[in-house]
Amino acid sequence: MTALAQGKALRLVFGETITELADEDDRIVVLDGDTGSSTYTSLFEAAHPERFFQMGITEQNMLGMAAGMSTLGLIPIVSTFSCFIVSRAHDSIRVLIAQPKANVKLMGGYAGLLAGMTGKTHLMFDDISIMRAMANMTVVAPVDEVETRSALRAIIDYDGPVYFRLNRPNTPIIFDDDYEFVLGKAVTVREGTDVTVFSTGTQTARALEAAEALALEGIDVHLVHVPTVKPLDVDAVVAAARKTGLVVTSEEHTVVGGLGGAVAEALAVNAPTPMILHGLQDVFGESGPDGPLLDKYGISAEKTADAIRAAAANR
Repeated sequence: MTALAQGKALRLVFGETITELADEDDRIVVLDGDTGSSTYTSLFEAAHPERFFQMGITEQNMLGMAAGMSTLGLIPIVSTFSCFIVSRAHDSIRVLIAQPKANVKLMGGYAGLLAGMTGKTHLMFDDISIMRAMANMTVVAPVDEVETRSALRAIIDYDGPVYFRLNRPNTPIIFDDDYEFVLGKAVTVREGTDVTVFSTGTQTARALEAAEALALEGIDVHLVHVPTVKPLDVDAVVAAARKTGLVVTSEEHTVVGGLGGAVAEALAVNAPTPMILHGLQDVFGESGPDGPLLDKYGISAEKTADAIRAAAANR
């Protein structure tokens, strides 16, 4: 299976990009939950120390402070691991940020299955389910460094709360430098006629590798990348589903309420279509090396190809 060109880790691109954006916009401030060396907010701290606030492991207080800062016209970027910002501080997000539609950007670092063997308690792959169920919340999951840069600029321009999903490992590059992220829009990555695959975040790179391998077997995959899981691009989802009449959703996330759930909801109302939800099942994860974890939980490029192949065979 041919590998895509390897790019930077999204967490590094995040640190670089917010530092550059802050050069242009003095409203941007960063609040960090003692994860600066891991999420690369350390780059922002070095460049803009007067706008960097080290909050320690007090995530609820950090979100409360961010909400307050937003009322003063600032644009707070809150950064910590996904498990801490989504799960530990959920009530603060709900009450202080989502309900009043505060202009706060929530960066969920180390999201998904691959958290660098930090321990199973640090794994967070139900974050999309939780955050997309929250009223007023926008949910974004970029695939590569090109999209991450463009998407960060877009969410800074957007007035309202955003959850931005960042994975830990280096990630393959699938977009050219002239690619422009548009909030709320899905992107066709590969045209095909046999089966429509929707994916999000870094799983799109694995789905693309799987699609190219399946093409050699005569299975033509129509691949659609969904970087904005909420609001979902319903028109694009319906059109892509109708194109082939068979849908597979693929994500580095639980199949309970994630992208698959969002697509299923849209299709059930607008265009009922046979579909398979591919991703992590209703489980907790474990700590381990990236490759073996992807294989064990069935979302490596090879396992993704297996799932698409099986769906096509059983249509």
